[in-house]
Amino acid sequence: MPVLHTLFRIRVTGREHVLRSGCVIIANHLNWLDSFAILATFPIEPRVHFLGDTTTLVTKKFQWTMIKAVGGYIPVNRDLHQDAVLFQHVDRCLQIGGAVALYPEGHYGPAEGQLMSLKKGFAHFAVDNRVPVVPVGMAGMKDLWLRKTVYLCIGAPISPQDQTVESLVPLAEARLRALIPAYREPAGPKWFRRRLTHLF
Repeated sequence: MPVLHTLFRIRVTGREHVLRSGCVIIANHLNWLDSFAILATFPIEPRVHFLGDTTTLVTKKFQWTMIKAVGGYIPVNRDLHQDAVLFQHVDRCLQIGGAVALYPEGHYGPAEGQLMSLKKGFAHFAVDNRVPVVPVGMAGMKDLWLRKTVYLCIGAPISPQDQTVESLVPLAEARLRALIPAYREPAGPKWFRRRLTHLF
């Protein structure tokens, strides 16, 4: 994504932990840039699929069109608490070696450096399909401006072997919390801050 690197400076650590096979990617969620930064960091194959709320698929068409161009998406209906179709789509994606990325907080985090409790869906996907969980801590994306430096820290994969959903959730939450880079807002000009922060 050359345009992304023109707008922002993306600093990545932990690239050695990126897998070339099926996995569940989990990350803290700060703003619209999160998904694009993950797509720009992870390899084209295995293709990264994001879970997308069916409402935002309609209201944020441009954003999802761009994501579909380089990745993929699996529609989520938030009104269905037990969405069997969702699980079938995710299982199929993982079983053929794809990667599924999601934000288990469920919403944007309240502030830089903070992580809300994780919902269990990612753990079900990993345990049911016997694929590892790759945690990604992100910082600097809550407020955006031209040429701002943002950070991604990719952690070691967490094996689902000998794990249950109940044991995997707190383990992954602790790993993800420890990965979130420390952040201090830099001084200097912040060109197009309002526009870029609320671009999507």
